[in-house]
Amino acid sequence: MSAWRLDAGTMKKLLTLIILLWGCWGLSARAAEADSIRVSLMTCSPGSEIYALFGHTAIRVEIPSRQVDCVFNYGMFSFNTPNFILRFVTGETDYQLGVMPYGYFEYEYAERGSYVVQQELNLKPDEKARLLHILQTNYLPANRTYRYNYFYDNCTTRARDKIEESIDGDVIYPVGSEVVTFRQIVHRYTDGHPWSEFGIDLCLGAEADRAIDIRAQMFAPFVMMAEADGAKIRQTDGAERPLVKSTRRVVDPPARPAEKEFPLSPMTCACLLLALSLIVSWAEWRRGLSVWWFDLVLFALQGLAGCVVAFLFFFSVHPTVGSNYLLIILNPIPLFYLPWMIRKAVKRQKDGYHMGSAAVLTLFIVFWWLIPQKISPVILPLALSLLVRSVTRLLVTRKTA
Repeated sequence: MSAWRLDAGTMKKLLTLIILLWGCWGLSARAAEADSIRVSLMTCSPGSEIYALFGHTAIRVEIPSRQVDCVFNYGMFSFNTPNFILRFVTGETDYQLGVMPYGYFEYEYAERGSYVVQQELNLKPDEKARLLHILQTNYLPANRTYRYNYFYDNCTTRARDKIEESIDGDVIYPVGSEVVTFRQIVHRYTDGHPWSEFGIDLCLGAEADRAIDIRAQMFAPFVMMAEADGAKIRQTDGAERPLVKSTRRVVDPPARPAEKEFPLSPMTCACLLLALSLIVSWAEWRRGLSVWWFDLVLFALQGLAGCVVAFLFFFSVHPTVGSNYLLIILNPIPLFYLPWMIRKAVKRQKDGYHMGSAAVLTLFIVFWWLIPQKISPVILPLALSLLVRSVTRLLVTRKTA
């Protein structure tokens, strides 16, 4: 996925692109010439940015007779779009179909250190011509923008759908016996990126843990690549042929050292917070110290995280975020109640909030296994930290009453 910036280099790319498109426009009407066209599914390995952790898919079109070699890319977006962050969070992000010369595409991924696998499709001349016509029509200004949906309508599913649309017959994919969920597939690509994985797990709800069929799994580029490799085209006359004619790695840059991330994992940080909560609570109970500042930080962080979870739950159209059971313990209530909480803590007054908080947290931890959502283990020490502080406040208040 790439962001375009209209600098001098980009303008040169666009000019070259217009020449390329002009050269191949109308080719779909001549199926005979389409016999020399090569159409390929391009799968790119992940990058280091969070939006590139899952890889990328595009379609390459080569027309040797016209010296045309370009890539159709359904993953174009721009950070400069008005209200981009807000629209991204609410799930109202618009992506575009972009076209670029293959040389630029290859250079971009080589520079990033990503390899690219090319699967040449085993299409008949009229199917190639039809696919080119579909892509050209999609690239018209009125058609090129679409509402992006990470699981159900992204750069990979768009490429798959357009390829299937051009084929005379049906594409039959291998049927796997493994039960897989959206979350499990996401975890395959966040392996080695614990903070990204934890952040995504905070946002995804129970819907991400339901079993999905092989077609739904193809939102992930490398799942799509593997399925295409074993797929068959069942023609209208009943004959079958493989979808992929040949596979080769066309970009293979030297491996780059992994970028350094925060040295402590989310689980380590959560366990350290739990240990600190226990130490602070012991000091408050045994020595009568006033540590209201610790509660200020802890419950403020809980409320801020709750604001994100609640906003996604109630206002975002992103898939799966509206079924997030973490809303039980991560919601904005602590943030709004914080001034009264701190005031009562300073004066050592009884606070009904902590009684309710302790009850909710206890039930959440005890009945964890009944929640129909795979919750990150990191949540357990975080929930215990909150529980320890609420119970401590109740005990200290009773002791000093």
